[in-house]
Amino acid sequence: MKKLSLICTVVCSLTFVRMLQAQNFSHADTLRGSITPERIWWDLVHYDLHIKVDIEKKYFTGRNTITYHALESASVMQIDLQEPMKITAVEQEGKQIPFTKEGNVWWIKFNKKVPKGDVHKLTVHFEGQPQESKRPPWDGGVTWKKDSNGLDFITTTCQGDGASLWWPCKDHMYDEADSMDITINVPKPLMDVSNGRLKSTTDHGDGTQSFHWQVTNPINNYGVNINIGDYVHFGEKYKGEKGMLDCDYYVLRENLKKAKTHFREVPRMLEAFEHWFGPYPFYEDSYKLVEVPYFGMEHQSSVTYGNGYRNGYNRNDVSGTGWGYNFDFIIVHESGHEWFANNITYKDIADMWVHEGFTAYSENLFLDYFYGKDASAEYVIGTRKNIRNDKPIIGPYDVNVSGSGDMYYKGSNVLHTLRAWIDNDEKWRQILRGLNSTFYHQTVTTAQIEQFLAEQSGLNLQAFFNQYLRDIRIPKLEYRVVGTQFSYRWNNVVTGFAMPVLVQINGSKRKLTPTSNWQNFEIKDSISTFAVDKNYYVESIKLGE
Repeated sequence: MKKLSLICTVVCSLTFVRMLQAQNFSHADTLRGSITPERIWWDLVHYDLHIKVDIEKKYFTGRNTITYHALESASVMQIDLQEPMKITAVEQEGKQIPFTKEGNVWWIKFNKKVPKGDVHKLTVHFEGQPQESKRPPWDGGVTWKKDSNGLDFITTTCQGDGASLWWPCKDHMYDEADSMDITINVPKPLMDVSNGRLKSTTDHGDGTQSFHWQVTNPINNYGVNINIGDYVHFGEKYKGEKGMLDCDYYVLRENLKKAKTHFREVPRMLEAFEHWFGPYPFYEDSYKLVEVPYFGMEHQSSVTYGNGYRNGYNRNDVSGTGWGYNFDFIIVHESGHEWFANNITYKDIADMWVHEGFTAYSENLFLDYFYGKDASAEYVIGTRKNIRNDKPIIGPYDVNVSGSGDMYYKGSNVLHTLRAWIDNDEKWRQILRGLNSTFYHQTVTTAQIEQFLAEQSGLNLQAFFNQYLRDIRIPKLEYRVVGTQFSYRWNNVVTGFAMPVLVQINGSKRKLTPTSNWQNFEIKDSISTFAVDKNYYVESIKLGE
C-alpha cells in the first residue's frame, strides 16, 4: 500500500488503520487502482472513440484513438480493458505497436522510448462481448433491454467497475481527457445518445447509422456513456449565470407527453444549484436528460433518468419526512453530480465521498432554496436513519476500493453539521461556490477539499474530518449536574476533537465549547430540560451525579 504512511500522517483513527491492515489486496488491485509508472509518464489529451454495436450478438467492435503528451521519456504504456473484451491491434501513426496482456491490463511496448514532450495519437482496436450488468447502475456493464414496443433499449454504466468494462482507456480517475469524440454505430431506426453535443448523423446504407457526439470539456472515464433506443427529442433554453444553456431531453416515444410535464423540474434544479454552487460547469456541452431502463446515473452532460416520471426515489422519500416527495430524486441528485463528480472529481475512489456526500447534501439545498431552511434541515436530519457507521467513509487508497456507503447520508450530515458550526449561511454558500470555481474541471483529493474548507471557514477542521471521515464513532456530549455545577465534555471522539455545539438548557440557547476534558459552569436554577441542537450530528447523554 504505497500511500499507507501518508494516510496515517493525517492522524487517522485506530479504527481506520486497523481496517486497512485487515484487508489483503492483489497485484491486480494495485494495477487497477494506483497511478503506476506506466500511467504517470503520459498525460491524456483526447479520446476519439468509435464503436459498432451488434445487438443480436451483444458484441462491440471498435477503436479508440488516444492523443497523449509524454511528460517523461518512457517505453511502456498501460491501457486497461477488462475481460472478455480484448485488444486486437495497436498502431501509432501508421506503425503497428506490440503489446502483451496481464489480467485486465494491456502493456503497450514501444520499440524505443517516447521522447519527453512528444504528442502522439495511439489507436487501439478492440472487440468483444462486454460484461452484462445484472443490477445497473450498481453493477457495471451493458444493459440489454426492450421498451414497451419491443424495440431495443441499451445502456452502459460503469462507476467503480471502470469504463474499461466496455472500452480501452487509461482507467484511473486522476487523469481526464481534455475533450472527447464519441461515434456509435447502431441499427436503424434506433438512436444513440452520448455525452456532449450531437455533431452529425451518418446513414451507412446498410441498415445502420452512426451518431457523432463531441465533448469539449474535460471528462472522466465513468462519465462516458452509450444510450441506445427509440428516442424522441425535445428541449428548451435556460437563462443561467453564464448565459443561455441548451437543455435537451431524450425519452422513449411513449413517454413524450409525461416527460414534457415532468421535466419542468430541470429549470428548478438549475436555478437552485447555480445559486448554491455557481454556474453549471458544462455550458459548452449542454445539459441532457436521457431516459434509461434503470434509476439513473450522473454521466457528464448526459444525465440518465429512469425514476418513472414521479417525485421521490422509486416512490419513496429517503428521509422519511415527506419532504422528499417535493422533488424528483433522480433529476436533483444525479444532476447535482455535474458539480460534484464531473466538475470536481476524486483522484482516487477512496475519496468517493467528495462525489456522494456533497451531492446527497445537494438534495436538501434544493429544498432549502424552494421550501426554506427548516424544511432542508428536517430532510437531511431525517436521512440519518440510513447511516450504519459500519466502516469509515474514506476507503483504502491505490486499490480501487471505496469507503462505506455512509458516504451519502453521513457525508451530507457532516456538511450540514459544518454549516451549523460556521453559522453564517451566506458565508457557507460562498464556500460551496468557491469549491466549484477553485477546483473547476479538476481532479482532487480529500486533503485538498479539507484544506479549502478549513481555510475558507477560518476553522481548525483536522480533528473534525478525522472524526467523521476516518472513524465510525458518533461524538457523544456527556454532561452531569452536581449541585449548582454543570459539567460537560466530548467522549467517543478522536484526539483533538473540540467542535463547539449549540444546546438548549431550560429552553434557552447556549453555545458550549467542549473538549475531551471536563469543563464546568455554575447554574442558578435546576435543569428541567437539556437538548443538543439537532443540526449537529452528535449524541448526548446525562451521567449520574
